Amino acid sequence: VGMSFVVRYPDRPEIIEPMISFAREELEHFHQVYKLISQRQLLLPPDEEDLYVNKLMKHVRFGRDERFLDRLLVSSVIEARGCERLRLVAESLTEGDLKHFYLRLARAEASHQDLFTRLAGFYFTEEQIQKRLTEWLDIEAQAIASVPYRSALH
Repeated sequence: VGMSFVVRYPDRPEIIEPMISFAREELEHFHQVYKLISQRQLLLPPDEEDLYVNKLMKHVRFGRDERFLDRLLVSSVIEARGCERLRLVAESLTEGDLKHFYLRLARAEASHQDLFTRLAGFYFTEEQIQKRLTEWLDIEAQAIASVPYRSALH
């Protein structure tokens, strides 16, 4: 996601460095998860279509500014749900190191949620952001209720 913002919006300099850092952090988290999987002698599962994200993306508007705002805000909502799920996993664990790892990931997801809304603030008013975010939360509630449960971050 981070690098797609960099590539699609190179004319919005306030997002470039933060999105590169975000992309690097996400890749590092993936690497850390892969190491845990490998240490347990497990295999990465094949990538699957994400029905939840696909349902959300169908509501991204057209128009350069509208699309930009929507992509930032839908990313914020997705990160918020990731944070909630990682925190739930962490709370259910008893293994200290693993519990701590999931809590760190949950904190990172919360930070990412804030990053996307903060970056929107460079280009849109607080009123525009909050109005559309409220709409996104309604869209997201419908999307999450309509997809089957599965073991996934989102």
